[in-house]
Amino acid sequence: MSLPVVAPTTENPGRWTAGGRRRRSVDWWLPLTTLRRWLARTLVRLWRRLSAKARFRIKILVAVLLLASPLWTLNMAVAFFGRTAVFPLSPYFLREKLAALGSYTRHWVRCSPRDHEDVDQLVKAAETRHHLPRALLAAVIHVESNGFAHRISSAGAMGPGQLMPETAKLLGVSDPFDTAQNVDGAARLLADHMHRFHRVRLAIAAYHAGPGAIHGHVPENGMTPGYVARVMETYVRLRPRRAKSG
Repeated sequence: MSLPVVAPTTENPGRWTAGGRRRRSVDWWLPLTTLRRWLARTLVRLWRRLSAKARFRIKILVAVLLLASPLWTLNMAVAFFGRTAVFPLSPYFLREKLAALGSYTRHWVRCSPRDHEDVDQLVKAAETRHHLPRALLAAVIHVESNGFAHRISSAGAMGPGQLMPETAKLLGVSDPFDTAQNVDGAARLLADHMHRFHRVRLAIAAYHAGPGAIHGHVPENGMTPGYVARVMETYVRLRPRRAKSG
């Protein structure tokens, strides 16, 4: 014998179905709807009470926030994936940051432990291969990224040697986040600066500011002198000590 269908009533507002099974109530969202309507009416009343000047300022603020949202998203993505400090609304190096995030995405899809060999061993081999002073490349990479393979700077520089997208392309580095490729590219770049300027301090300055900024001395641009000082300090600390004769 089948059970009768219970029709909805005032006391039983459709919560029972055929077979006597209890149906989940759909009234739970009513308080939220009421709250939303009250909030909307309140905001409308507040908006109408504002002066024309206040309304204009709010519209400008909303427009600025909407326009800045892509900028904020880009900078925060660089800060998160590159583990670096970036001002959220920084308008600088946007193309480089986009290129760096694109390279990181392509690398991340196929990233494996083989892409990240021991940085110290790679650096020593690269210094020997490209005839660099022992520990000079190590000092540069230590200051640039502390050897972190996935580092992205606030200017869009990538990997342990912090190669800029255009520089990596010129060096033939197809994956700047591959540790071996990045370290070798950084070594070739530093070796080229050493061959061109013949002085360690100028080669370090050229690595930071670009060779076009070097005119016989470290450029006084507010950043490069401090960078050169940090690398030189690290270089002196890391390079092998000469044995004393006698």
